[in-house]
Amino acid sequence: MAGLVAGVDVGGTFTDLVIFDPASGGVRLAKVPTSLPNQAPGVLAAFEAAGADLADLDLIVHGTTTTTNAVLERQLAKTGIITTAGFRDVLELGRRTRPQAYGMSGRFVPIIPRNLRLEVPERMDARGRVVTPLDEAALRAAVGTLRDEGCEALVIHFLHAYANPAHELRAGEIAAGLWPNGYITLGHALLSEAREYERGVTAAVNASVQPILERYIARLAGELKARGYTRDLLVMNGNGGMVSAAHVAREAVKTVMSGPASGVMAAVATGRRAGMPNLLTYDMGGTSTDVAMIRGGVAPVSNEIEVEYAMPIHVPMVDVRTVGAGGGSIARVDESGMLRVGPESAGSTPGPVCYGRGGTRVTISDANLVLGRLPAARFGQAADAARAAMAEQIGKPLGLSVEAAAEAVVRIANTHMAGAVRMVSISLGADPRDFALFAFGGAGPLHAVALARELSVPKVLVPARPGITNALGCVVADLRHDFVRTLNRPLDALDMAEAHGVLAAQEAEGRRLIAEERIEVRDIRAEYTADMQFVGQTHLLRVALPSATPTRDQLQCLFEAAYHARFKVELPEIRASVMNLNVSVTGRRAELDLSRLIDPVGRRATAEPQATRPVWFAGAWVETPVYWRDHLPLAPDLTGPAIIEQMDTTLVVDPGCRVTGDADGNLIVGVEA
Repeated sequence: MAGLVAGVDVGGTFTDLVIFDPASGGVRLAKVPTSLPNQAPGVLAAFEAAGADLADLDLIVHGTTTTTNAVLERQLAKTGIITTAGFRDVLELGRRTRPQAYGMSGRFVPIIPRNLRLEVPERMDARGRVVTPLDEAALRAAVGTLRDEGCEALVIHFLHAYANPAHELRAGEIAAGLWPNGYITLGHALLSEAREYERGVTAAVNASVQPILERYIARLAGELKARGYTRDLLVMNGNGGMVSAAHVAREAVKTVMSGPASGVMAAVATGRRAGMPNLLTYDMGGTSTDVAMIRGGVAPVSNEIEVEYAMPIHVPMVDVRTVGAGGGSIARVDESGMLRVGPESAGSTPGPVCYGRGGTRVTISDANLVLGRLPAARFGQAADAARAAMAEQIGKPLGLSVEAAAEAVVRIANTHMAGAVRMVSISLGADPRDFALFAFGGAGPLHAVALARELSVPKVLVPARPGITNALGCVVADLRHDFVRTLNRPLDALDMAEAHGVLAAQEAEGRRLIAEERIEVRDIRAEYTADMQFVGQTHLLRVALPSATPTRDQLQCLFEAAYHARFKVELPEIRASVMNLNVSVTGRRAELDLSRLIDPVGRRATAEPQATRPVWFAGAWVETPVYWRDHLPLAPDLTGPAIIEQMDTTLVVDPGCRVTGDADGNLIVGVEA
């Protein structure tokens, strides 16, 4: 790109912006409160805060929580579904699970209510053979009924359409002539995969968020154009790639988890440049914490992610796990006298007590302020209010001093976050000691060293701008398209020529879609995988393939090795089966120079503290030097205790931990056991 490249990410609390000038290496940053429910004003405010002339921008890449929030808050477009006779309740029956595994209580609300789930006579078998022809008259009547009910979007989801989509295609043709808009989702077109429940939920989510995403993107694109922006607007997908705003609404469900995915992509790029390909990413913002595991410099992508109970979205997404622990997470003592932290959040409005915006309930940020990790002078009288609220709401009920109460809040929050990291590492057979903790988000570096010690992680990698890392991920992300095709055949009966043809066709389609984008890429790469299982099992293992033409023996050996690596069991007497073949096609963009995220002007020859203040460590106040990160030398060498402050976050370095740096301005903290 000859002109400026911007990445803008909308989080639950803040909207972050980074603008790169590839010619000069210059960087501009902005962080403003997120505007809700319409995120567009916050995006525009970020550009204004950065002093950006939109006419000078060559590319804007946008990470959005529009679809994620719509799904989690059930603020969805009214949607109807037409399905095979006898299967209208598939979305509600699910997989025989319960919201509370060990109790009889719980509540589940399906994406589409029962009165808007209609049936028509038609049926394919699992091999794609017609059992019952499509009743076109019944289909027309069903479409008319849903239209008259005021549905804005329509799903057509027939049994076994992945094996033979003829009925879904014909139903789509008929519906297009009767439906008042283009919001029609065909289940097989979005996800050509077995499992009617997961395919149906994915299609229902897509249809339900399509109108919402399209209206938002159209509004934002219009506002940008009115302010002089004339180029493409790209939107981050949940798989860590991006797609043109002109096409993003067609497969709107793929933007779910867009924001967390961008952070992982930034971690991949930063870790690669820092020589740390194995990372546990830890993104703590104002509302929640997202964690993921990067091995070998590759982002973890899964198509079996459940964003909440009974909400499996089976399109490829970066495998990020979320817990309700952010800087704004509310701490409270419940009726039984137990201290609870999160998942309820104070957000940015009114925010924590220390923000001085009317918040009255103490949060993790208030706890960090009480412990001296955040500077009380910066918060004025609100700091005194936060301390008083901590004493009254937590300390008094538990019989603790205000410092002990705040420390307890932080320790419980750390326990929640450590559990999430274990979920993406130890539960998958990985040892955290083989990784570095990549700490970002506005609140991540405050807790990172303590979290690393809890997990026995030896190093913490803190990027140059932790608070805007998700926006950075938008800038460094590549173009990416993922494809899945169900075969569901025992390996010994699989037609290898058919398998090779499927992989080749998927790769060709991915290359075609990337060629259509008006974005320069340096090369295009394809990755091939197979979802396999032993016959009779339901759990799938994803197996990486060496090429688009694997042999039967290669598939067998690769699956056995993957199964043993995951479960440490060999089962040679059971037949293997190939469920899905997948291809990911990535158009890799030119790498940006990240070394200017912290301006070299202003750096000093030695690390000199700008002040000291008492900070609470391990039950006692310790007088602690406070450094301004932008003034640290490029290769700092200091030992904790220390506080390192910067525009977008604060890093807490425990006593005895050593801090060094690298050429990109990243800080590396060696953690004492």
